[in-house]
Amino acid sequence: MTKQINMHGARMSLNRNPDMRDWAEHWLKDIERETYFQQPDATEETFARHWLYVRPERMHESAIEAVTAYHEHHSDEK
Repeated sequence: MTKQINMHGARMSLNRNPDMRDWAEHWLKDIERETYFQQPDATEETFARHWLYVRPERMHESAIEAVTAYHEHHSDEK
């Protein structure tokens, strides 16, 4: 049986495990990049500025999804 995680547990995991946090941030950044570059005038430079503003929100609102993806990715490696 898999254990359900909640927002608080996911945020704590990200705050306590720097490797997980780095992995989650890159994972979320890749997802954000895909969406952002659908705009016709998007560049890497404008994305870098955009990411600075949206990163805290994405890390917070997507913590459960990011931690779940981290565990799924790392369970596949074993």
